[in-house]
Formats: sequence, structure tokens, C-alpha cells
Amino acid sequence: MNYETIEVEPITPVIGAEISGVDISKPLGNQTYQEIHDALMKHQVIFFRDQDMTLDEHKDFGRLFGKLHIHPTTKGPDGHPEVITIHADEKSKVVAGMKWHSDVSCDLEPPMGSILHLHTIPDAGGDTMFASGYAAYEALSEPIKKLVSGLKAWNESAHVHRDRFGSTGKLRDGEDTYPSSLHPIVRTHPVTGRKALYVNENFTTRIEGLQAIESDAILQLLYDQIATPEYHCRFRWREKSVAFWDNRCAQHRSV
Repeated sequence: MNYETIEVEPITPVIGAEISGVDISKPLGNQTYQEIHDALMKHQVIFFRDQDMTLDEHKDFGRLFGKLHIHPTTKGPDGHPEVITIHADEKSKVVAGMKWHSDVSCDLEPPMGSILHLHTIPDAGGDTMFASGYAAYEALSEPIKKLVSGLKAWNESAHVHRDRFGSTGKLRDGEDTYPSSLHPIVRTHPVTGRKALYVNENFTTRIEGLQAIESDAILQLLYDQIATPEYHCRFRWREKSVAFWDNRCAQHRSV
């Protein structure tokens, strides 16, 4: 693929690319937007370095790719309900995101993507791993592909958020229970047409219609598939770095 307004450097042949030559805090021309979009569709997660963005500029960039999502349990900064702040240090009792997951897959309509902008980073550690749901699915044997095709799994959030927020939690306006949704195990990407595994060990709890022992065995097989290193890339953060990933085909975890 040829790019005229940005530079794209793949991180691995399977997933991930670093993009340079663009300031995403500024309004983007149609061609630049399209090339960033195309790079995301091809590489599933894209990275930018040395980006200065206010919260409003962050949201403006996100709106180019769709409607902004409001997290079901985590309140954003004042005036910015679409933004969540992630913080962890040596005193943190809970560190978010240490299991493989696709963001908010418990929602009926999860966000298509997530855009993370880091302002402060640790002296060491704190990297983020990304896994290709495409590669994980495509490497399955044909009998297993046939087995999981058409199956749906429950993605639930009570077990994830209750320890932090209590029995009812800090939920979005109008909601009184933690979200829970049924999604296909194999998801066809609406843009690329490629199939990806869409189960994750953070939110997915059970496969609809199967006995518990059957569901647990199949889910563990799929979790192990997603955890295969050959389908991963690793991003080492620097101050003012940005990661933009497609939740429909990529999973991530903090390390």
C-alpha cells in the first residue's frame, strides 16, 4: 500500500505499525485521514510519537472515526465523559488491563476502537501487548473453525468492575446493572471482511447453549490461541505517545 501524506513502518508482519509525519492534534485533510484509516485497517493497531493533544483535540481526532463511546463504569474528567483516565503506581491495588481483552466487549455496541495518549510513563516496564484476532482465527484448524462458527458467547462486566465499584457501581445514566451482552465468537470485520476471534479472558464468561465443561474447554483453547506470541506486537511507550487500536480485530494487555 502506498502512502503519500504519512509514513508507515510495520512493527511485525502480523500486527502493528508506527506512523510518522503527521500531527494528529491538527485538522486532517481528507487524504491524510483516509491513509491513517487504511493503515489502521491493515495493521489493526497504529502508533504515533511526540503528539501534544488537549482532551478536546483528542476527542476531535476520535470523532473522525465514529461516534465517541462513554464507558459504562468509569467517569471521565469534568466535561469529558468520553475520556477515561488510566493511572497505576506502586500503591495501586488494582492494575487495569492485565488480561487479554477487547475494550468494553460487555457492551451491546462496543467501541470500534480506542485511542490511548500517555503523558507520564514509568522508568521501566508499562509496555502494552497487542494480539491479532485475525491471525488467531486464521491459524485454527478447519474443524475448529467449523465448531466455533455460529456460536455466541456472553461478555459480562460485573466480575470485572464489582471489586472496584461495589454492587451497583458508577454506571452510565439510566443504567442500574453492569452491562452484559451476547456476541459471536467469530466476528467478521465490517470493513476488511476478515474474520477474527472475538472472545477474551477478561469479559467473556460462557458460550451460549453449551454445558459449562464444554464452554470452559473451548474458551480456554481460544484464549490460548490469542496468547500465542507469533500473533503479537509489543509497544514500548514514551511520553506523548499514542496508540490507536481496532477493538473489532485486536486485543491488548498491559505488561
